[in-house]
Amino acid sequence: MKTLLKNAKIITENKEEYVDIAITDNLISKIEKTINKLNPADFNQVIDIKNQLLIPGMIDVHIHGANHYDMMDGTTKSIQEVSKKCLETGCTGFLVTSVTSSLEQLIKMIEATKAVIGKEEGAKILGIHLEGPYLNPEKKGMQDPKHLRLPDLVEIKKIVDLADGLIKMVTIAPELPGADEVIQYLVEQKITVAAGHTNATYEEGQQAFDLGVNHITHCCNAMPVIHHREPGITVAALEDDRVSIQAIIDNIHLHPGMVRLMHKSKQAQNMVLITDALQAMGVGDGQYYFGGHEVTVNNGVARLKDGTLASSTVTMNQALKISSDMKIPLGDSITMATKTPSTLLSYQNIGQIKEGYDADLITLDHNFNVTQIILKGKQK
Repeated sequence: MKTLLKNAKIITENKEEYVDIAITDNLISKIEKTINKLNPADFNQVIDIKNQLLIPGMIDVHIHGANHYDMMDGTTKSIQEVSKKCLETGCTGFLVTSVTSSLEQLIKMIEATKAVIGKEEGAKILGIHLEGPYLNPEKKGMQDPKHLRLPDLVEIKKIVDLADGLIKMVTIAPELPGADEVIQYLVEQKITVAAGHTNATYEEGQQAFDLGVNHITHCCNAMPVIHHREPGITVAALEDDRVSIQAIIDNIHLHPGMVRLMHKSKQAQNMVLITDALQAMGVGDGQYYFGGHEVTVNNGVARLKDGTLASSTVTMNQALKISSDMKIPLGDSITMATKTPSTLLSYQNIGQIKEGYDADLITLDHNFNVTQIILKGKQK
């Protein structure tokens, strides 16, 4: 099957280009400037992009739920609903992300993920992100304190073995007793280790990065406040070129000035857009039960009863728009939602509009609404 995408606007090094793209089966096979014109007669299908923005399918490495469904409920239905909502909002790949729970509940989520992978009704599952349970109670955020525990090498080995290679990322508080040996084991397994829900000092952060921690979960949130005499792990991460960071860009979790500072420090290749969304994504305001807590969403902001922020309701296409509105160059914002997360997860064939890469592509209008979706080379 050969498909031609004609009259597509793409961003290359923060410059606009107009191109035609040939897709053979599920791969991008040729990219030509529109002025050179690929011959429509050579294709089985021709799709006119009408000069709209074409970007690689976005990748969300941190999402918990959507459409009223929480993936920690252990059902395949919830994972499929999140998969569909991700695709609808321009995300073609995601990590099924846990919250702190009992081992039994986590195993149910892992088994449900294994049952769905390869049969997704929307975006592709790229693996599992364990957010917890080895997190610092002092920075628990919305994590359930009943199930927070110290890093346990025996337990994490059991979880990794059970998941059959699906664990791609683990968020841990590196200052906790027992964290070092868990971090070293995960690094040996080629699993991305992220620091998050942590009260680590600057020095503890440096030690963690030397052990192999190379990512920060929702940077600045559930972490020590930056102080000029006690900068904490945030500053240690911002100045260490080995470390990439996640950013929830929803006009709530991060001030625009902090977003710009993070971008200036890490650049697009070390900054990842995420949603960290709960089941209210795509639904709206109301009462929800998430992570062992009652959560109220009002005007799109999710909070616990005590006012603590409880994940977000932003979608990836909205995060892309807000990032651009905050004066992050559009090409960089796109990279932060596509190429950077694919590189973080060591995927070699997604996240870029490039010959030989998977034809997972979306088009956006001037308001960043998703107008067309192409997944595995097929129009959805």
